Order: sequence, then C-alpha cells, then structure tokens
Amino acid sequence: MTKHAHSVPLKTIWPSVCAEAQFVKAKEPTLAAFLQNSVLDAENVLSSLGRILSTKLATAEVPAKSLLGIFMSIYQASPDLEQSAQYDLVSIMQNDPAAHDFITPFVFFKGYHALQTHRLSNWLWQRGRKHLALHLQNRMSEQLGVDIHPAATIGHGVMLDHATGITIGETSVIEHDVLIWHGVTLGSKTLTGGDRHPKIRQGAHLYAGCSVLGPVEVGAGARVAAGSIVMDNIPQGVTVAGIPAKIVGGEN
Repeated sequence: MTKHAHSVPLKTIWPSVCAEAQFVKAKEPTLAAFLQNSVLDAENVLSSLGRILSTKLATAEVPAKSLLGIFMSIYQASPDLEQSAQYDLVSIMQNDPAAHDFITPFVFFKGYHALQTHRLSNWLWQRGRKHLALHLQNRMSEQLGVDIHPAATIGHGVMLDHATGITIGETSVIEHDVLIWHGVTLGSKTLTGGDRHPKIRQGAHLYAGCSVLGPVEVGAGARVAAGSIVMDNIPQGVTVAGIPAKIVGGEN
C-alpha cells in the first residue's frame, strides 16, 4: 500500500539533506564543490532546487543564471511549492527501496528533478507564459527523458521511479501519493481538443510500461500492472493487467 508522504514532519527534511550533504562531501571529495554549491550554500529546499535545476536545464542561449532568477522568482511567489517538493521527496524515501537517504534522490534522481521542473513550468503555463513553460518541458524531455505537458495537474507526494520514457498529456490529472514507474504513458485516443487524458486518483500505482489512454479514471489505490493498456475506467482498490487491462485482483 502506498505510504502517505504527509505523515512525515516537513521541518526535518532540509536539515537532513544538509547533514547528509556534509557527510557525502567529506566521504567523496570529488563531489565536494558540487554539493557545496548546490546544497550547502543554499538557504532552503527551494533555493537548492533552483540551483540544481537551472544547471541541468541551461543552454548557451538560456543560461543557468537566467533560469535561476526565474525559478527563484516563482518560488518566492509560490512558497507552497516547497511543501510539494518536500512531500515528493518523502514519497521516494517511503516507497523506493533504492533510496537510503534524502540527499541521493534530491541531487541525483531524474524523476524527482523532472517533477520539480514540471511544477515550475505549470506555474508559468497557468500565468500565460506558455512559451517559456514549453521551453522547460522541452529541456526536461531532452535532459531527463521525461515529457510532461505544462498544463497537466499533478498533486504532491508523487514518485516517478527511474522515470525514463514517462509521457503525461496536457489534460491529465494525477492526485496525491501516486506512484509511477518508467515508460508509463498517460495519453489520448483522439486528435481533437478538449479533455482527452486520464485522471489518476490518490494512491494509485502505474507500473513500468503501462499505458492509460483517453479521459478514463484509475480509481484511488488501484494498481495497473506493467505493460498493460487501460482504455476504460478502473474501480478504486483493484489490480488490473493485460491488453486491454482487466481486473485480476480485488481491493488491496
């Protein structure tokens, strides 16, 4: 069962990230400058994320310094993004057995970085700055192998595990505490506009390589097996598998 990220006190996260960064800095001198600049010189989670993401997404024409200024202005205007970033980090720690400390996903996991990039691009999209939002989407796809439309709605406590090949369409909705593995597609079955992408309810799991197509609903706590194709609504709490996906298990 998905663990709820909101069960962890957020005030402990940034001190933990910093303490772990200090430990790794001492243990791995090669990473010392990176950790100092990206984490230890930062004031908080958002300041650090701004440094990490601006470096990853920079180009010669849109340099890291320009992106950092934009990202920090967004964070200043929407401090709630810090809570979302923290809940996402906690979700990884609670649900990914490969994550043994906070610093590892915070600085190295591209699924986490892609999701935080989306939160920035979504903020821009909602305020009419669509071309800059699309630029961030494009850089996310190029650098991180994840393609999330800036208009997609994503809750907190979400984990994109490994993340390579994840594609999330424009009118998709993902609620809190959803876990998504690599190669997942939330796509459309039509070339027309309007509401055409899936709605993934709280605590659902979408395993590697599955596709959910059209404006269908995957119910709260439901699980979609790897490689399955979902084209109809899925009730809450069940497990589905196959092409097309059928119920193979009852409520979790």
